[in-house]
Amino acid sequence: MLLRPVALLALLIVTSGFWIFFSIAATGFTSDFNLFALLRFAAIQITIGFAQMVVLGIGDMSLAVGAIGGVAGMFAGFVMQSLGMPPEVAVPLALTAGILLGFGNALLIIWTRLNSFIVTLATASLITGAMLIVTHAKPFSNLPDSFTSFADGEVASVPVSPLVLVMLAVGVALFFLYRNLSLGREMLAVGANRRAARMSGLSVDRVVLLTHGLSGALAAVAGLMAIAADHTASPGLGSNWLLASFVSPAIGGTLLSGGLVSVPGTILGGVLLATMSSGLLLMNIDNFWLTVVLGVVLLVAVGLDRLTRVVGGAAT
Repeated sequence: MLLRPVALLALLIVTSGFWIFFSIAATGFTSDFNLFALLRFAAIQITIGFAQMVVLGIGDMSLAVGAIGGVAGMFAGFVMQSLGMPPEVAVPLALTAGILLGFGNALLIIWTRLNSFIVTLATASLITGAMLIVTHAKPFSNLPDSFTSFADGEVASVPVSPLVLVMLAVGVALFFLYRNLSLGREMLAVGANRRAARMSGLSVDRVVLLTHGLSGALAAVAGLMAIAADHTASPGLGSNWLLASFVSPAIGGTLLSGGLVSVPGTILGGVLLATMSSGLLLMNIDNFWLTVVLGVVLLVAVGLDRLTRVVGGAAT
């Protein structure tokens, strides 16, 4: 099930309102430099949101999105700097690492039958700790220019980073998955009612495995985008992704209980977050206030999610 157009229109109006407000109140908000940075940041945040969105769609959650993205980014940095491999080799290897880590989460959930919250909370700590031990918490800062220049370039002389095109390509692929492929419909069916999906003959374990693998791949994509934009693979990469990974899809209309996702909504949610972050920074307002707003938004989303479940249960 996908988000209604009315809800998307409302989110678009809110986002446009913030753009108009900051264009007036924040000096330099509409400059080419700021718009380039804003959209590049938004592209990364949206991709992080996608990694969480697909898992939320099946009624699970992944607290390991940041850990997987961080490890994938660090692994790519190691391959390019320490082993001297080109980006054409490092990128597929990092994506493979993300997929395998996602599969690992899924297998633990399937074998132990524990809640995904508990499993991914544990694996996030294990993954991050192992990465810090192996790398001695040292960054990889000598990345090839052919890799970092991709994030700094423009699209047809327009101040838009190619990372935005990467995010849009991922969004189109996910939209096609949920709209046209049986796997996408199975993912939403599992999220809507896992027991009913199992009774109807769906292999729920297969869906869980593929979904967490997809989430791992998307987290790895976000990690690669982040190190390209930062020109360095830092051990702290992904440590602050957790809240943003939930808020973007939640703002966009993805139900935290599963069964309802919105790719366009997640994109608009990420743009809204990036807009608020950029606008507050230009107005010299501490970004801590953005963290407060994100927490409030997430609480509201949880409340609406609960209300939807209660109303839905009453209707049936």
